[in-house]
Amino acid sequence: MTDKPLIDALVASLKSAPAVTVLAGQRIYATAPRLPTYPCVVVTRSEGRPVSEGDAIEHLLTLTCASRFGGPEEARALVAAVRAALHDARPSLSGRRLVNLRVPYADCFAGADRETTLGIVRVRAVTETL
Repeated sequence: MTDKPLIDALVASLKSAPAVTVLAGQRIYATAPRLPTYPCVVVTRSEGRPVSEGDAIEHLLTLTCASRFGGPEEARALVAAVRAALHDARPSLSGRRLVNLRVPYADCFAGADRETTLGIVRVRAVTETL
């Protein structure tokens, strides 16, 4: 059970969403770069577990939006754009069928360094084999 097909599809969806790319450009990553350029979006956590006796898998992903704009405005705008682009989206997955995709939670807060504003977007998806 892997989240990679879903993560790849979400990254591709965000890279093709104009509201996201106007803020982050193509700085949308499945794994964190060593030296990120801001603003950016990174898949920072993924979890998958069986939903029922069938082959359905519930995926819980956390996407982190990071900004060093000097205030929360850019991070809030990026979180809103990511949320709008993904909630109820229907990206095609390799080897799996997407049953549903939701964004149940989003938040923005100051980073520990006091220079970075972070936004968290939690994504819940259910997939099953083709």
